[in-house]
Amino acid sequence: MTQSELQILIEEISIKYFNRPFTHAARFNNRLRTTGGRYLLSSNDIEINPKHLEVHGMEELIGIIKHELCHYHLHLMNRGYQHRDSDFKQLLSKVGGTRFCQIVPGQRRTESVKYIYKCRNCLQRYPRKRKVDTRRYVCGKCSGKLILK
Repeated sequence: MTQSELQILIEEISIKYFNRPFTHAARFNNRLRTTGGRYLLSSNDIEINPKHLEVHGMEELIGIIKHELCHYHLHLMNRGYQHRDSDFKQLLSKVGGTRFCQIVPGQRRTESVKYIYKCRNCLQRYPRKRKVDTRRYVCGKCSGKLILK
């Protein structure tokens, strides 16, 4: 799918489900990693992650577009456009958009645990990504001294 085909698809979905035109730009953004798309408040444009179309297909893409169009139309109408707002939740359920997108394999960075601390008293384990100053921090369970394993 090209940028122009994406633009046409979003305009069609906007008219069909929202009865309002989409008059701004829509584009693919390859740099999106953990999200299916995003609505840009400053320019009112919509960016879509092309990996979702490749991996999950057109149905998933349409759900993401509906989600972003909910943000778009509510923002332009000066109503609650954020995820926590009831206006957003109601409109999203009305048009059948997805609340969360599926995960694209290999897109999210996983950081492994590098350090494991253990309490001397109760033997509680604390896996950590970063080092902890054991002179300053103690066990949250019994206030015992921590040691690096």
